[in-house]
Amino acid sequence: MTTLITGAGLVGTSYAQHALRRGENVVFVDPVPREDYLRARMGNADFTYLNEDVRSLPGLISTINDHNIETILHTASVIGKRVNDPIHFGYDLNIGGTQAVADAARLTGVRRIVHISTFGAYNWRKITENPVAEDNLLGAGTAYSNSKVSQEMILEAYAQDAGFDLFMLRLGNVFGVGHFWAGSGGGQKVQDLVMAGITGEPAKIPEEQTMGFVYLYAKDCGRAINICATIEQPPERVFNVAYPFATSFDDLVAVIKDQLPDLRVEIIPGVAPLNRAASLDISRAKEMLDWEPEFSMADAFADYIADLKAQMNK
Repeated sequence: MTTLITGAGLVGTSYAQHALRRGENVVFVDPVPREDYLRARMGNADFTYLNEDVRSLPGLISTINDHNIETILHTASVIGKRVNDPIHFGYDLNIGGTQAVADAARLTGVRRIVHISTFGAYNWRKITENPVAEDNLLGAGTAYSNSKVSQEMILEAYAQDAGFDLFMLRLGNVFGVGHFWAGSGGGQKVQDLVMAGITGEPAKIPEEQTMGFVYLYAKDCGRAINICATIEQPPERVFNVAYPFATSFDDLVAVIKDQLPDLRVEIIPGVAPLNRAASLDISRAKEMLDWEPEFSMADAFADYIADLKAQMNK
């Protein structure tokens, strides 16, 4: 079996480690050179990296046919405010890229797509229940949120038309050793905090990043994707994947500081943080995927710190 992974970042590499351990071939496509990051994440594992744009339908079809792709993990998107910088680029990549992936799967007979969505797809302007289940309101009105909802709708329609299996994971804010090119402010914030705790330099965190968040450790994320890549299609296609609780900024700092006591934090005044304090209901993932986080927050950060130190020392 071979999986095509669109985007060579934290989420894709977290899954690839599982796929390679069970003997599957992995092909990454990303238009920005990522060999150094991939090698740091994948070690001596054997994988293929192609400098290819996810928006190129001919390129995707050629890759699928050349490498006998059976599954696509679609991670390639810009995130948060990066979608607005400028908006036509963000939508060209997020929606145009998803359209190309769906068409390529339809035209080549790919049997399964695992799509990376986000808790940001929910309409946080109107949600009142806690925890938030998968059937709640979608589309917060921002360019990012609405683009992620659009991706889901496109893929659902193509899956019904073409008959491929489809899993869509609404992830919490994923943390782990990343490059965060795509614009994950939350992932960058966490890495800045951990890096500051290691180096002794103060972490300078924008005020708007001090909101409560729902988090997910990258290794638990990779395991969830691996389940979706290997099980039969369950009755549902959309799953919340995250810690089943929200974490305040103060609690996040405290968890890291327990392991890195030298951590100092400076808040840069600016935009007030949004309210993202509601948690996600992960009961569907527990029931249908047999998934829930294995790492506690404390264990996740101990593991993350060890990984980051190892990478810094290479």
